[in-house]
Amino acid sequence: MLSSARHKRLKLKSEINVVPYIDVMLVLLIIFMVTAPMLNANVDVNLPQANAKSLQDKKEPVIVSVDNQGHMYLTLGTTKKEPIEADALKVKVGAFVKQNPDVSVLVAGDRDGKYEGVYQVLALLQQAGVAKVGLMSAPESGSPNGRP
Repeated sequence: MLSSARHKRLKLKSEINVVPYIDVMLVLLIIFMVTAPMLNANVDVNLPQANAKSLQDKKEPVIVSVDNQGHMYLTLGTTKKEPIEADALKVKVGAFVKQNPDVSVLVAGDRDGKYEGVYQVLALLQQAGVAKVGLMSAPESGSPNGRP
């Protein structure tokens, strides 16, 4: 009898209690779900500046300009800059690019304008069938922060 009681006392318990680990995992999951959206909000972006060479193209590029209020302007080849609406931009640029597939399409956005205007133009050009779009910039100035 004595040996059987001693044998029961020395028997190891082979179960793992995972409930505390599940609790910790769920708490961490909730913390990450709450904090993840906050990490991307209000991030200051300091874009790099470079002395990029200008494009040497034989054909005049198609230039879509966006001012700081979000108004769009179109310059086709050697024509003057003209104000244009979104639907007309899609139709005109789509037809011009189908006629001249090698032409460069450039987007010029105002430095003080909203990014939304440039993004809308990029989406419209994609819908018009433009495969490659370039972004225009002013040459780098001599000041350290790039502003005159």
